[in-house]
Amino acid sequence: MSTLQNVLKQKVKEGELWERLDEKRIRCFACGHCCPIPEGRPGVCRVRFNRGGKLMVPWGYTGGVQCDPIEKKPFFHAYPGALAYSFGMLGCDLHCAYCQNWVTSQALRDPAAVAPARRTTPQALARAAVRQRARVMVSTYNEPLITSEWAVAVFREARKEGLITGFVSNGNGTPEVLQYLRPWVDLYKVDLKSFRDRQYRRLGGRLQPILETISSLFRQGFWLEIVTLLIPGFNDSEDEVRRLAAFLAGVSPDIPWHVTAFHQDYKMTDPDNTSAEMLVAAAEIGRQEGLRYVYAGNRPGRVGDLENTRCPDCRTLLIERFGYLIMGYHLTPQGECPSCGLAIPGRWAQSFQGQVAAHPFLPRQGVNPGPVTA
Repeated sequence: MSTLQNVLKQKVKEGELWERLDEKRIRCFACGHCCPIPEGRPGVCRVRFNRGGKLMVPWGYTGGVQCDPIEKKPFFHAYPGALAYSFGMLGCDLHCAYCQNWVTSQALRDPAAVAPARRTTPQALARAAVRQRARVMVSTYNEPLITSEWAVAVFREARKEGLITGFVSNGNGTPEVLQYLRPWVDLYKVDLKSFRDRQYRRLGGRLQPILETISSLFRQGFWLEIVTLLIPGFNDSEDEVRRLAAFLAGVSPDIPWHVTAFHQDYKMTDPDNTSAEMLVAAAEIGRQEGLRYVYAGNRPGRVGDLENTRCPDCRTLLIERFGYLIMGYHLTPQGECPSCGLAIPGRWAQSFQGQVAAHPFLPRQGVNPGPVTA
């Protein structure tokens, strides 16, 4: 019986984000590890590997597909109410003990993570997104940086259909991969998991590449939103939250920052779940440090005004939310505050075009119903 690793080794093609080091080794540039990979071996992610002196990368399958409100990604300043057709592959360059997508992200590390890889094509995914009335196509569920070549192939087809494109990522990038993605990715969400390098090393990464990626994404003109999952005892000290928020405000005070609630998941079952009061306190620190758009997530109706978008100058209510549901939309067609005329940073439609769904759902088409086999 074929193992998942053997099956996935058949669903590959030669990658684009690499260089040759010598006769036996190559270097991959898909993520901040920049792995030097010997012949016959994979990188840290387990899905990009050296075959015959060439980098082989994942191709031709998905590990998961779902239709989400764009607010779930979360993007709050990009096409409110839009449906995001979300797809992912398998594997990750980190190994977070609290990962909520561990079934796909840790599929090659953890024997308990069993996610079937199903055959598909970029064309099929793009057509399926249109059938579902999606406006946005998002690479997510595993770490999209390590499957960038596949994401770009999908996004090429998505653009032909008039779709917006996005990444939901840990942000462990490189200059090479961001340059590769820039023509094809409109929206980019980064999980900034901590502001301590020691904590990032527990997750299998380093802090500095994430900070450099955030700064570079903003400079290059991606629409950028940041999420921090607030975990008691891991990243919730006032000092750490304050330094993290100050860093983001230093890149730009207009970057939306979502501070969201941890719940016990996967291998992290010791910390208490994050309370609404903790989210409100962290959000207040963000505002004190100069961030103009701060949101609290995963606690609908329990965080006061922190689900809504208000004008930072005159405090006019611009977008009213309850969870993923858009309850009110008051921006002008130019994306400005109707009261004072302030331009609100984001990617806005000329008008609110309704909401396809306020909850995630599974599409029935877009991938082959049969699993990938060797």
